[in-house]
Amino acid sequence: MDINDLVRENIKNLRPYSTARDEFKGQASVFLDANENSYGSPLPANYNRYPDPLQLDLKDAISKIKGVPIENTFLGNGSDEAIDLLFRAFCNPGKDNVIVLPPTYGMYEVSANINDVEIRKVNLLPNFQLDMEKIAETIDKNTKLIFICSPNNPTGNSINREDIETILANFNGIVVVDEAYINYARQKTFIQELTEYGNLVVLQTFSKAWGLAALRLGMAFSSTKVIDVLNKIKPPYNINQATQDLAFEALKNIAQVNDWIKESVTERDRLSKALNALNIVKKVYPSDANFILTEVTDALKIYDTLVDQGIIVRDRSKVTLCEGCLRITVGTKEENDKLLTVLENF
Repeated sequence: MDINDLVRENIKNLRPYSTARDEFKGQASVFLDANENSYGSPLPANYNRYPDPLQLDLKDAISKIKGVPIENTFLGNGSDEAIDLLFRAFCNPGKDNVIVLPPTYGMYEVSANINDVEIRKVNLLPNFQLDMEKIAETIDKNTKLIFICSPNNPTGNSINREDIETILANFNGIVVVDEAYINYARQKTFIQELTEYGNLVVLQTFSKAWGLAALRLGMAFSSTKVIDVLNKIKPPYNINQATQDLAFEALKNIAQVNDWIKESVTERDRLSKALNALNIVKKVYPSDANFILTEVTDALKIYDTLVDQGIIVRDRSKVTLCEGCLRITVGTKEENDKLLTVLENF
């Protein structure tokens, strides 16, 4: 399969925006080409110049941790930007379709609707695994993308690796494996399979384990052909310099991040056991993420009670296959204790 055959014709023919710094080669000390404020910035850092549009220094630092070459890495304004660009690159509005697997992350459907792309839903099985037979029946010649969230949101479970590999090997389109929560999972990342599957896109993020949700920085890893297309159509300066600087500093503290991950997993297991012991809890689903999906006796009433106590969880009781469920993020030990106290007294 040739990735170029999947790209929209107008994207193939697109002449991308050329920044001022793209138009010369070599070193320079006086920059009078981009209409910046040459006098500086009111901030301590030197933010009067436009940032590197390809974020090469930051990608190099990420490469040392992830083991993925710079040319196989795309950085977006959150993973949501990469999701949107995949629609723009590969899906013809009003013609092509994509497959999502509810219950799952809602932005896949939102991006499809924004881009006027048909969304085809194949519900997960009751055990929250893929319905492989139904997926095969749903694919047609205009199916361009399949989104697989693993660990899945809101269910928390990892998708069977063999099933994902089967789809990668047999689907003539792009398979997007969203690994936002992979740092908390027992299952290994799919970035190790990038050289084997040219149609694989792996999404990861700085918003979860790295604790940088406010920065809005997402990562996409794929073949150079896919990454080149995403770089071609993204806004020229999609990652601002402040975000690049802060993320670069954060990458120096991987030991701290790993400690937080271990603590979150420990608290996840403790919280799961404590929730299971409550008479208002019907079921606690196994989780490979930093949250727990819990079926309760009266989701709306319990949710409102928690809100009254200043505790916010996510009511997922109206989501497919999640009837009567609350999604509870694993907090600090103190936050989890407060949650459990309110639920014990409900």
